[in-house]
Amino acid sequence: MTASRTARERVRAELTREITDIARRQLATEGAGGLSLRAVAREMGMVSSAIYRYFPSRDDLLTALIIDGYNALGEAVERADAECPQDDFPRRWMTVCHAVRDWAVAHPHEYALLYGSPVPGYQAPQDTIAARVRDVAVLGRIVSEAWGAGAIRPPADSLSEELTSEAAALRDLMPGVPDSVLWRGVSAWTTLYGWVNFEVFGQFNNTIEDRRTVFEHSMRLAGSAIGLAQ
Repeated sequence: MTASRTARERVRAELTREITDIARRQLATEGAGGLSLRAVAREMGMVSSAIYRYFPSRDDLLTALIIDGYNALGEAVERADAECPQDDFPRRWMTVCHAVRDWAVAHPHEYALLYGSPVPGYQAPQDTIAARVRDVAVLGRIVSEAWGAGAIRPPADSLSEELTSEAAALRDLMPGVPDSVLWRGVSAWTTLYGWVNFEVFGQFNNTIEDRRTVFEHSMRLAGSAIGLAQ
């Protein structure tokens, strides 16, 4: 019975992987809004009712693709950070910024699912949160560890009560840092993803040619704004 169950589980895992692989290809041709369980079933040679045993709805399939995408991006960022000397905070910052950009450029349709326009009618469930914060957690950890090591000089920012209040929801991502450093980290984070969005979604077409060089310069400026001396 155990061997039989294991075999069934292996077959199910293989079919689930095939479904998500086909769905990712659909993202490239139809976009997230055009994702169709029936179309996936046709390509697999399955009756449409059979695919619902694996994904009860289109939203369940979207959720699986979103979690896979966040995990793939998170793994790329974590791996890049792990390969750096952990006391070289500017290098870690630049390396993980490049890891985000490189993954997005290599997987534009998956990136668009994560950071593009919301899919009409889809509401991401709580299941996506753990995967969603993996890349951001690395960026936050770099800022927190740099602060703890004395590698960031405290900025002389004057913060309103509203900013101090809003910071509470983000402290888990950058533990131990003062609010002024936290907000500089958030600003750098949004600069990173704003740049990547512009590149992936074609906003730099016919404007910036050597995007990697300009990206690196922009990320150095963002890192310097946090207080990470280059």
